[in-house]
Amino acid sequence: MGDRKSGEKVRILLVEDEEKLRGTILEYLQLNGYLMLEAGSGAEALRVFSGDESEWPDLVLLDLMMPVVSGFDVLGRIREKSDVPVIILTAKCSEEDQLRGFSLGADDYLVKPFLLSVLKAHIEALLRRTRGVNRKKTYGALSIDEKAHKIFLNGELLLLTPREFEVLRFFMDNEQIVLTRNRFLDEVWGIDYSGTDRSVDTIVKQIRLKLGKFGNYIDTIYGIGYRFEVKDDEDN
Repeated sequence: MGDRKSGEKVRILLVEDEEKLRGTILEYLQLNGYLMLEAGSGAEALRVFSGDESEWPDLVLLDLMMPVVSGFDVLGRIREKSDVPVIILTAKCSEEDQLRGFSLGADDYLVKPFLLSVLKAHIEALLRRTRGVNRKKTYGALSIDEKAHKIFLNGELLLLTPREFEVLRFFMDNEQIVLTRNRFLDEVWGIDYSGTDRSVDTIVKQIRLKLGKFGNYIDTIYGIGYRFEVKDDEDN
């Protein structure tokens, strides 16, 4: 999921197989300024996460008791690829079910029936806790999950050495800024490093190879160093 621009509506996916309840929640949250997506089954919900990552929701409201693909199954599959905040909405109120939900990665658990105003309060509280945290940032075809210490290329995990990861992350953190080799040595290798700046060139070459056609995100600034800049798709 890419970062939302300031002022953009929060996108919420509601996964609920009971049509009347789904419609009621959708209408209420739309009136309160949220951009709503809906899924009437677990399979529909998973299709949302199989599409373009930029279209993934900012938060998921997930029913557990659905036929074929249960909410537990959906949650487990979502957590394989995303740490999007998830609130479970369910009539299953046993301690065992709640513990299972949290163990699979749920962020909150709301038992039916509930007041819509209470649901709204839970959503707002969870967004306050999570939207200020850098969960995943996207740079063109690349995305970085700081929490998991992973970088993805078009959704596929890049196999990077620890040094390659640190260099590529440093590039991303300084997008469109010209970086000297000495700055890489000071801030990535450390000021006590006694090698030469050719080490930077070697790592950058390895990263470009792993990025394939997207290696052109890294420009060589002759006589100075490098600059990371996302290119348009037609440039790749």
